[in-house]
Amino acid sequence: MLGNLARMFVLAAAISGLCAPVQANTTAVIGGAINAANSAFPSVTGIQAQRSVLDRMQLAQTDLALPREDNDDLSNGPIIEAVEMPVVVTRLPPVRIALLLPRRSESLAQVADAVRSGFMAAYQYEPANIVVNLVETGDSAQDVLSGYLDAVMRNDIVVGPLTRSGATAIAQNGNVSKPTIALAQLDAADGTEMRLPTNMLVMGLSIEDEARQIADWLGARKVGLKAFAISTNASWQRRAVKAFTTEWRHLGLASEAMELGMTGTFINANALVQLKKRIQTEKPALIFVALDAAQTIQLRLAIGGDVPLVGTSQLNPLALADWAGADKLMDLEGVRMLDMPWQLQSDHAAVMAYPHLTKTGEQRISPDIERLYALGIDAYRVAHNIAIKQNEFNLDGVTGKLAIRFGQGAPHFDRIMQPAIYRDGIVQPLETP
Repeated sequence: MLGNLARMFVLAAAISGLCAPVQANTTAVIGGAINAANSAFPSVTGIQAQRSVLDRMQLAQTDLALPREDNDDLSNGPIIEAVEMPVVVTRLPPVRIALLLPRRSESLAQVADAVRSGFMAAYQYEPANIVVNLVETGDSAQDVLSGYLDAVMRNDIVVGPLTRSGATAIAQNGNVSKPTIALAQLDAADGTEMRLPTNMLVMGLSIEDEARQIADWLGARKVGLKAFAISTNASWQRRAVKAFTTEWRHLGLASEAMELGMTGTFINANALVQLKKRIQTEKPALIFVALDAAQTIQLRLAIGGDVPLVGTSQLNPLALADWAGADKLMDLEGVRMLDMPWQLQSDHAAVMAYPHLTKTGEQRISPDIERLYALGIDAYRVAHNIAIKQNEFNLDGVTGKLAIRFGQGAPHFDRIMQPAIYRDGIVQPLETP
């Protein structure tokens, strides 16, 4: 019996001796593999750190269990693939833009709808992360101001109003707390230029701006030129003449404003006779005509074509698409003007990008309605850039080349319109000013 016990102790000792080296060797290899992996893969730091000790041991043991060639070097450690972490995208809330228009005004509803249609056409082309809310007002300054104050509370940006009195009331109220893009010029009571609130950008279509651009276009670097500036008693024509003569004189040039009387829809014949005599005597270098196309034809027939005539966009009486089937206006041949790309350049990149207004039957669309539709397009494009926090940018717009600075100091807006000329009785763009 003692012999049997002795044999059992000897067998147990032998088994214990065989197992001890294997356990020691396995632990050493695991430790070496882990240390080698940590040193060999610094680029995946953080992935290993997230694993528990048990995970790492299991990884090493799995690696050791794989069949390998005799010349494999386990000191290089296990092969670990980098784990690409998922990208978390945070969706920002949409920017809310209020479009403030006088759609409740009987006289301005069509005008408001034209701007709205252009604005929404541009929005549908590039909606981005924007929501448009229409805010309807009447045409009184107080009603516009009330609508504006309500729009400011519920939106991030306000586009509008469309009337001079409304824009002036908003600016004078002093509560322009959100970015505001006015679609009309301010109209100070005393005629002096108002200082804009820092949150207000003015980008309305302006006959005065056109007149000033014409003066700069024709008067730059030309010394001694004298110009006549002609209007009737229409308020927009008087404003255009005042803007032109002021800018012309600022350039060091001589100008004289003349107002012609009207008999119904015709310029007074005696006034035209007197004007012709003065032209022959004083020989002006050019005549700025703050008139529409029909009035300018009357003027041209009375005074002849010896003196160059230049005027505003009101000399273009048709929408761009309507010129194809229109009668040629040969009496205006050579007359120069300014107008927007929307009215002149069918191959302009921005003009081609947006749909045009649809005609009802054979009735032509008013060119002024077309211009307001184009204003709506560019208004959205400007608002879109402000919504994405652009502080200074340029746009090759459908109303002209636009330069905007907004959100850093005093706001600035500039529009350069396209020069054009009557050639073969049709309005055509000029290559250069």
